[in-house]
Amino acid sequence: MPEELTRNPEAILAFLKEVYPFNELNESEARVIANILTPFEYKTSELVFSAGDPSGCAFIVQSGRLAFEKKGYITGYYHSRDVLGERRLIDGMPRTATVWAEEPSVLLKITNKDLENLALVPQETCLKVYKLLSRLASSSEHEEHRLYSEMDVLLVQDGGCAPGYNSVTAYITEYLESAGRRVFVAAQGFKSLVSGKRDDFRCLVYSFALYRQIEHIHGVIFAPPLREARGADFRTERYKDFKLLENQKRAAENIIQKKVRVLVGIGGNGTLEGIKALAKLLPKNIQVFFIPVTIDSDVSGTECIGQHTGVEVGAEKIRCYMADARTHNRCYIIELMGASGGFHALHSCLGAGAHLAVLPSTNYAPADIARAIKNRSSTVIVVAEGYKAKERKEKGSTLNAAEYLYEELKAAGLETKQRVICEGFSRDVRGARPNNMDMTLAQRMARKLTELVQEGKTQMMPAVLAGKEYAIPFSEIQTDNTVDRDLALLANRLSI
Repeated sequence: MPEELTRNPEAILAFLKEVYPFNELNESEARVIANILTPFEYKTSELVFSAGDPSGCAFIVQSGRLAFEKKGYITGYYHSRDVLGERRLIDGMPRTATVWAEEPSVLLKITNKDLENLALVPQETCLKVYKLLSRLASSSEHEEHRLYSEMDVLLVQDGGCAPGYNSVTAYITEYLESAGRRVFVAAQGFKSLVSGKRDDFRCLVYSFALYRQIEHIHGVIFAPPLREARGADFRTERYKDFKLLENQKRAAENIIQKKVRVLVGIGGNGTLEGIKALAKLLPKNIQVFFIPVTIDSDVSGTECIGQHTGVEVGAEKIRCYMADARTHNRCYIIELMGASGGFHALHSCLGAGAHLAVLPSTNYAPADIARAIKNRSSTVIVVAEGYKAKERKEKGSTLNAAEYLYEELKAAGLETKQRVICEGFSRDVRGARPNNMDMTLAQRMARKLTELVQEGKTQMMPAVLAGKEYAIPFSEIQTDNTVDRDLALLANRLSI
């Protein structure tokens, strides 16, 4: 049973002025209500009320934290200055939910009996309080506040889109929700963390039963359809201003204010750097993780979600160019993704059987390539987008990697009867539907992440390599994922 505490009307009056909607009462009205509020102390796990209980009272949280449960699901929390139970105070119907203290809490209790006692409360004040509470009870913002007052697990996506962003988001929601956690996501990556407004966040729900209970609340999203969805629904273009320390500090403050317990970054090497920067500014009790989603597999020591779909789509694209090259006696120079190591360009080339992969680390002489394609009737060369990127930038060149290589070949004396066509990087691969390999990888990483969360680990990246699952500490993650030299040689069918 809760312990009734000694009433201190002056202290209660001062507190009441900070509580919505009671802060709309004037001084004399507030003093009257303060005199009929009774403080009770609840121990951890102690029930305030259960579904089906008779009503007739409401509560104001003076201190502590309370869970709101409906049909077996916790759908929100109450904290200091929150009002709970106001609907049943108004309509007198039995309780439809259960509330209990998750930590020692003090509640101020107000009853119909006292509120309607004309010897204690003037009729005008009574009616005004009922009107204020009715407005609170009918406000959707009240339910939103309860749901979003604590963002237990917060996902942040940033960087270039890749197949599998949505898949891993769905699976993380499934596994963590089954472990009793609640999952939220920033609507626009790091930009939303810095803004920190209510509309910058969404609540992800995997259970259909839970979704039906709270689907009317703004921002609640049913996660299962995301498993096979294209693109990344919760990100924006790379937020370059997040490199500024002031923005990182603002994001950290918002994360702490929203009582986030687990922060998960999802993306490529840029997202990783942003998450690592945040980890340095957050208290140690907030667990921080990273999930690699990148077509070019630019995070070392693991397969990356998106790489399998990317190679599949890239290879099919190359096969189409090869067929056209044979038909029309053409030489296609195709730019594909590969900023540093060139994983995507290399493996797409290998799978499709193109004639040469020119990577950022390539040492092929343009004259040798020109000589090799001189007497050919058809040729397809794949060039990674990062090929001589620094050199192009220093020269102020606006040419893409394919065009730059072509200019080098012409300068080296290229002579060929083939019609040479340069194709710039096509970004449609980013919007491809994730294939089974990437969806499976997303599931495995989500499961490993859940294990790490439950074990109390932090600043780790789930990893899958050679069929095995493990984890890599942030301090050991490398983002310059080089390609195997033997594979690069295997992609040279021109015998340069």
